[in-house]
Amino acid sequence: MSSQANVLFDAPGPRARLRNNVLTLLATVALVAIAYFVYARFDAKGQWEGRIWRPFIEASTWVDYIIPGLLGTLKAAGLAAVLALVFGVVFGLARLSDHKWIRTPAAAVVEIFRSIPLLLLIFFIFYLLPSLLGGGDYTLIALVAGLTLYNGSVLAEIVRAGIRAVPPGQSEAAYAIGLRKGGVMRLVLLPQAVTAMMPAIVSQFVVLLKDTALGYIIAYVDLLNMGFKIIPAVNFGSLIPAAIVIGIIYVGLNMTLSALATALEKRSRRSRKTSARPIVPPGAVMGAGGATIAVD
Repeated sequence: MSSQANVLFDAPGPRARLRNNVLTLLATVALVAIAYFVYARFDAKGQWEGRIWRPFIEASTWVDYIIPGLLGTLKAAGLAAVLALVFGVVFGLARLSDHKWIRTPAAAVVEIFRSIPLLLLIFFIFYLLPSLLGGGDYTLIALVAGLTLYNGSVLAEIVRAGIRAVPPGQSEAAYAIGLRKGGVMRLVLLPQAVTAMMPAIVSQFVVLLKDTALGYIIAYVDLLNMGFKIIPAVNFGSLIPAAIVIGIIYVGLNMTLSALATALEKRSRRSRKTSARPIVPPGAVMGAGGATIAVD
């Protein structure tokens, strides 16, 4: 028993175990009561009637609304992820430059776009583009640009932290055998840093995917817009079922990406190709066993 106990905590005694069991039982009863209350309120409003849920078992609902919305979400997320990664690499490396005239402006750009609320950034771009480029549909451009600037700034910090996580002896040894700074960065630091950065990068992509839902505010045709606005308008009274179905789809997408991030993190910890520790993404905490847990 003592060998299995966590070194940070004492094993609970009989009274502590009894107290924990009682609290667990009370919490379970409270959660069941809350769930029943929600169910009863929805039932009183007729939200469990078959006619309201019927549209979601019809192929036309999925083909005409949900799948196009899902494709719109994945399109915005894919474009923003690629552009944000390029932005993060460029500005992350710029922040490590030996030249102050490169390092200081890069730091200013990263800090500014990290500090601006993403929704405000999307709104600003959405209303600025018609003034600059004339009339047109700029919803996708505004959403992707906002996601790129915000998440790219976060990724820039991840890139910078990943490179700095490589022990200095690695670069010192590379300089000792005659490599220049560019060669040291390309051949020694980046290959090791990528392994440490990958879990944090994928975790940030999970945040980016969730943030695509902000396109709902500017009427971008995404999963949330189709599922939470169009479907209830076509099928009157199906707002709650639509919210539940769309929520389940979002949970599935995010759990898939989170599982990928966890797998990459475990692989990076087992890898012998780098001596750098995995980078914890902003807005995350380190859980048991060193696993990264996103809290955004």
